[in-house]
Amino acid sequence: MTAVALQAVPAQARPEPTVPAATTAATAGTAATASAGSHTVVTWGASADHMGDGAADRGYRMVVHTSVAGGELRIRLSNAFGDRPVTFDSVYAGVQKEGATLVPRSNRRLTFGGGRSITVPAGATAYSDPLTGALPAATNLVVSIHSPDAAGPATGHGLAMQTSYATQGDHTSEESGTAWTDTIGAWYYLDAVTVRTAADTGAVVALGDSITDGWASTTDQNRRWPDYLARRLQRADTTVKGVANEGISGNKVLSDGAGQSALNRLQRDVLSQPGVRTVFLFEGVNDIKAHSGVTAQGLIAGYREIIARVHAAGKCVVGATVGPFEGWSEWDQAGEAVRQEVNQFIRDSGEFDAVNDFDHILRSPYDHERMLPFFDSGDHLHPNDKGMQAMADAVDLAGLDCDR
Repeated sequence: MTAVALQAVPAQARPEPTVPAATTAATAGTAATASAGSHTVVTWGASADHMGDGAADRGYRMVVHTSVAGGELRIRLSNAFGDRPVTFDSVYAGVQKEGATLVPRSNRRLTFGGGRSITVPAGATAYSDPLTGALPAATNLVVSIHSPDAAGPATGHGLAMQTSYATQGDHTSEESGTAWTDTIGAWYYLDAVTVRTAADTGAVVALGDSITDGWASTTDQNRRWPDYLARRLQRADTTVKGVANEGISGNKVLSDGAGQSALNRLQRDVLSQPGVRTVFLFEGVNDIKAHSGVTAQGLIAGYREIIARVHAAGKCVVGATVGPFEGWSEWDQAGEAVRQEVNQFIRDSGEFDAVNDFDHILRSPYDHERMLPFFDSGDHLHPNDKGMQAMADAVDLAGLDCDR
């Protein structure tokens, strides 16, 4: 793997104002200013959620996979669900060699407003200063953070489908993986990575539930359907190159539970991300199967609110039909009727800027209420790696390259 020559940009050398070190989630994505011919685009993202209590003097070495290439890497740290400030006194970015070990000379300190430490207020986020150097697409970037005082509710993403690492004490500057002995399957405090790239390059955000989050795909192999989509986009003649996966396992459109609802997290997880051109909405099955009295009209009203808010932000929204799930323990005919009515709206209403029919791709041709066995992970709801790839292969790339 090619090493990435990332270096901190001295504050006095920056040609333009930088994002304030701590910003609200609602304004973070619009705070970055673009120089002529380039702008900032999200290259990786993960939805923030409650993660239990934080631990003082704990380090996290988190592996994330980039989509769009660019320079001036920045990360966003989130304390969205904290009830007190949290300080990060040492933050580094490098490139994975193997496990917790980094490519030699790739690990670089990140600064915040020129300083090595940043205290993020409760409910806020913080962007790092940019690093010089090119960050290629499809890089296993490693972000190492340490907090001397983390306590109370932590913020992070629980279902990473990626092995990361933790340790006691500050070992962030070390490229060796020796001290990083605890393996974890979550990302802590980190919710976005951005790069600066050509002004006509954009990104798509996948807003979804456990299927988008990658449940049942192969861990450490980047086989979630948005990963397959990112690889397609890199090969395609399109200006949409960035992909941010904002799926949360168990998430619903209308009500909080497994993460805040899609409606309640839309601004922070989606619209605040820089360079987003299109939102890809693939949610609804958890609302339907929860037996909470959700009707097709209620779910459609939720979709319409998301469409209106995305359009008001000047972005396009693609809708995907809800996939089949007969055989899952919560399936029943009443829920199936809601799914069919909702899918008819998605396909035929004309209210989305484009539509992708994941239901058609995933269902058995012999029983439209069941997933095709070849794509079924075994639980009759979540696709396996082949199903994830089929979904990504079915996405109309032209529909993502949208301009409002």
